[in-house]
Amino acid sequence: MPSPVYTTENACQDCYKCVRHCPVKAIRIVGGKASVISEACVACGECVKVCPQHAKKIRSDLARLRELLASGAEVYASIAPSFTGYFRGVTIGQLAAALKRAGFAGVSETAHGAESVSAHVARLLEATESPLVISSACPAAVDMVRKYLPGFAGFISPLPSPVRAHCRLIKEKISASAKVVFFGPCAAKKNEADAHPDELALAVVFPALERLLDEKGIVIGEEAPLALGAAAEGRFYSVEGGMNDTLRDGGAEVRYLSVSGLDNLRRLLDGVDPASLAERADGRKIFLEVLACPGGCVNGPAMPQGGGSLDTLFATDETAPLQTSVGRNFAHCGVSAYPASPVAEDEPEERFVADALARVGKITKSDELNCGACGYTTCREFAKALISGKAEEAMCHTYLKRNFERTSNALIRYIPAGVVIVDGKGAIRECNRIFAELSGALEEFDALGNLEGLKVDAFLPEFADLFAGALDHGSEIVKYRQRWRGRIVTVSVFPIARGEFAGAVVQDVTQNEGRREEIAAKAREVIRKNVYTVQQVARLFGEHIAETEVMLNEIAGSYESHTEGRRLRESGSGDYLNG
Repeated sequence: MPSPVYTTENACQDCYKCVRHCPVKAIRIVGGKASVISEACVACGECVKVCPQHAKKIRSDLARLRELLASGAEVYASIAPSFTGYFRGVTIGQLAAALKRAGFAGVSETAHGAESVSAHVARLLEATESPLVISSACPAAVDMVRKYLPGFAGFISPLPSPVRAHCRLIKEKISASAKVVFFGPCAAKKNEADAHPDELALAVVFPALERLLDEKGIVIGEEAPLALGAAAEGRFYSVEGGMNDTLRDGGAEVRYLSVSGLDNLRRLLDGVDPASLAERADGRKIFLEVLACPGGCVNGPAMPQGGGSLDTLFATDETAPLQTSVGRNFAHCGVSAYPASPVAEDEPEERFVADALARVGKITKSDELNCGACGYTTCREFAKALISGKAEEAMCHTYLKRNFERTSNALIRYIPAGVVIVDGKGAIRECNRIFAELSGALEEFDALGNLEGLKVDAFLPEFADLFAGALDHGSEIVKYRQRWRGRIVTVSVFPIARGEFAGAVVQDVTQNEGRREEIAAKAREVIRKNVYTVQQVARLFGEHIAETEVMLNEIAGSYESHTEGRRLRESGSGDYLNG
């Protein structure tokens, strides 16, 4: 089955924001494009939330849902309590009516499963001797512990998640052959559906549900009854601390804590030796409610902006009575095991780390800025990602900056013209030696290595208005063959960042102009001689024509006289004989 979270590569703009925000760095960068490493991903969906180009997507499964509805199976919907933050102002009864019109046999609330889980957690906390119990409600948080904090996997509550508990309730109380589809804000629920298809047929996010209703032309409005009736306190599970709220009448020897956000979970447990907890606990117990999304499921990856606002919390609170799940009589929701499944991360040899650091220009310890711009906390972590093939050199901003500066400096240094870059206040930020030489500041340049900070007006007063124009209007201005400091120059001023930076190229064309005048003089002399020659040719040619014309006339006249005499002889004319 494809990963719950994937990348649309054409939309990925190599910003590396997903790497910076991924709590487990399950992102591989190849050719500037980010892809999800499925075996390392916990499907928290954080990358989906932060991607500015929306290149990260949650697997839709809408096609599979259409097939399931068309199959004739008894399909039941399990609606997550966070629906109040997505479908603003819509009641669960209205959603139930819409889904029944879409072809579902019935609709129920996932909160029923949450209440069952809480009731059994309360019993577990009374019976266990473990100093720490970690909730199993959030599949992304559970996978985080199993894969990246495996020493704590044995402390995870051996109970199913609320949605799996709800599936079991539906099959137990309604129909053993029921196919249950979960609707919520979560990508990690898809992993649960993929792993336990006999319980949970599909997990679909709220936007896909909205699309299904749109396709069928269904408008949310009328109400319909719910299978298993209305839920109660379990509706507050979608909010951080909501599970603990359902356990508040538990044993006095238990401390109920909550942590949301996987980075916060790592900070809480990292560096702690799980074996030492029994000694520290002194017989007391801590129940830790863990949620992958900061603030709870109301801020899940498929929720809209502001889905976890105070308005949503109030709307959720209004439908969730202040009561405990402790002591409620539920049939056992089943046992689930969460064994450690650590992600293999080979520790590279130090020499390979040093080589990788050197590839991005980090030779000494002071070069390791640990700025985190690449997405990794330290330069060494980034180097290890380079070695494993998860990262590319271009992700290092300081490396890119140095390369850009080297390239820029080389271009400016070796371009055969004067180059200067100024800021919006007209101060020189960079220039080359040719500019200093042309502007008469070669001594200062050689002494300081630059003219940075000096006003460009002091060197190019005749062209100060060109810089102002380029900065204000963002257009290039060129002045050809201007006389300046005894030279002839062409000045091209262009904007780099409108209102902030402008550049100029000053080209000394004095020699070119002198050469141009020399060539022009020679050309004029050649033209003069050519004109004279042409005139001579024309005159001679004219004389030749005149002489030829005389000769031709004479020949023509002789020919005409000869022809006339022959005609007369042949006719026997006396005139000819007598003549």
